[in-house]
Amino acid sequence: MIPRYTLPEMADLFADQSRYATWVKVEILASEAQAGLGRVPAAAVEDMRRARVPLAARVAEIEKERDHEVLSFLAAYCEDIPEDSARWVHLGMTSYDLVDTALGHTLARATDLLLAAARRLRATLVGKALEHWDTVMVGRTHGVHAEPTTFGHKLGVHAFAVDRSITRLTAAREAVAVGTVSGSVGTYALIDPEVERHVCDALGLGVEPVPSQVVARDRHAQLMQAVAALGACIEQIALELRLLQRTEVREVEEHRTGAYQGSSAMPHKRNPTTSERLCGLARLLRGYADTALENVALWHERDLAHQSVERVILPDSLSVGHFQAVMAADLVDSLTVRPERMRAHIDTTDGLIHSSAVLADLLARGVERERAYRGVQAAADHTLATGEHFAAGLAREGIDVESLEPERFLTRHDVIRTRLETLRELDD
Repeated sequence: MIPRYTLPEMADLFADQSRYATWVKVEILASEAQAGLGRVPAAAVEDMRRARVPLAARVAEIEKERDHEVLSFLAAYCEDIPEDSARWVHLGMTSYDLVDTALGHTLARATDLLLAAARRLRATLVGKALEHWDTVMVGRTHGVHAEPTTFGHKLGVHAFAVDRSITRLTAAREAVAVGTVSGSVGTYALIDPEVERHVCDALGLGVEPVPSQVVARDRHAQLMQAVAALGACIEQIALELRLLQRTEVREVEEHRTGAYQGSSAMPHKRNPTTSERLCGLARLLRGYADTALENVALWHERDLAHQSVERVILPDSLSVGHFQAVMAADLVDSLTVRPERMRAHIDTTDGLIHSSAVLADLLARGVERERAYRGVQAAADHTLATGEHFAAGLAREGIDVESLEPERFLTRHDVIRTRLETLRELDD
């Protein structure tokens, strides 16, 4: 069973108070390691553990005087630590040892929430696809009737797209779940690498192999690209469902509550608003991904150009991506499917969607390709010109077919169902 995470969990991860709680955790872990090396008194570490996480309001108050968030945080934290112990806080560290290591921990947790939502979406798509595997409908290319397919097959395409996004997100999580506690310009001049190892191991993080004082920003860009790719996959699902909800089609419909009102002026309207929202959110995610790429290049060992940007794009991208994945799973899970409408549309072009199958039959019988193609095309042109059924046009051309039932032309697509069932096994 795939757990469903509520959206406030994601927002809470990026709240100021949560960030300061993670910073305290990093400071305590670093001091533990320093104590193990004999450089910080054990009693000082105990005082740090007893101290409260500073309130975000207090940090903000101090920052008005200091104009430096990390120094303001440290001042607020040390207000609750005896002076003899407070002087050991942050020993040998630089600001971004704290900031980036804590950020790696937060991003890993946030990506885990997003991955859980994406897995739920995958499971929902697979379940609905298998439920409607034999629900025959028209396949469309260029927006035009092409050949028969099934609604389950259509959803299976999206299930595998989400599965690929999960693979990308998993790799991006590994890339971004790193920290560095290496001191100014990343040389370990004033801090032992053992401190970094202790901190990162305790937080479940890897270590930046050659730190420049900050964690390399191509890692964060990789995560933003993966989130945007998932968003694009969800957009494709939503776009498909929007198109299938058009008045002329109405093969599916979003779930409506009793409170639903589609228009202030037209009471009959039933608009695909959820699908439309999902498409709009994907545009935001692409913008965040582009901006993350701009953050990769920093001056020398570090600058601060990326910091103000990341305060927006990192929490927003992961929150939007998570919200989008949860909403998409809800949309698919509660979707009304109308098999009778799908079946009815099979015949709206008077059998023309079977033209390629008839052509394949003729070729199998040994008819020369150009002759077969022209004969079937002439029959199709007759149907378009007169409205007579395609079978009548084929008869005029002397072409005999056994049946034009759509199921006849779907005999081998169960091999795809077998592939789809492998995804279900991942979530069982």
